[in-house]
Amino acid sequence: MDFCPRPKCFPLFSSALYLVFAAMVALVTTFPAHAQQSGVSDKALPEVRVSTTEGAFNIRLRPDFAPKTVANFLQYVDDGFYDGTLFHRVIPGFMVQAGGFDQDMNRKDTRDPVENESRQTAKNLRGTIAMARTANPDSATAQFFINLVDNPHLDATRARPGYTVFGSVTEGMGVVDAIGKVSTTRRNGMGDVPVEPVVIESVRRIDNGQ
Repeated sequence: MDFCPRPKCFPLFSSALYLVFAAMVALVTTFPAHAQQSGVSDKALPEVRVSTTEGAFNIRLRPDFAPKTVANFLQYVDDGFYDGTLFHRVIPGFMVQAGGFDQDMNRKDTRDPVENESRQTAKNLRGTIAMARTANPDSATAQFFINLVDNPHLDATRARPGYTVFGSVTEGMGVVDAIGKVSTTRRNGMGDVPVEPVVIESVRRIDNGQ
């Protein structure tokens, strides 16, 4: 089973059952208001720069709301795990997903899954980054996705866990939007794979003191 959220539906589904949800909505990139009101200075929050063959963008992470998830993500970053991986699933008007496959579409080995830290106050809004997973809430490892629009069906509710939001794009959302518009095809039994590979060249921490 592939690690991926599904448009307008919950929970996940296998790679053979991808659906395309259209209609891009141009909304302002923001992290949930609850996160913005946490009282933590932006300079105290870790940031990473994601360089891709389509351009680069920055992500501010929120360990104050998803500490285990951010620690897990940064360990992969520090290990260079994401270098050379693909944006392997792109659905316009929904999200772009990366972090699990090399350029030959081979799934990379990962560490143990991280505990689901989704919360009702951390929403899957446009520009937020969240962990991809299977139907098991605690199955997220390295794969992540960036929401191209508000996706409330991925949020946690009182009845069920959602997809853990752990940061947001602060610079270069136009690059993410461009990735979301590339042509896709089927490859290795998977749908929504970019025809021309969109490669993550590197993910590096940003020194907030600069």
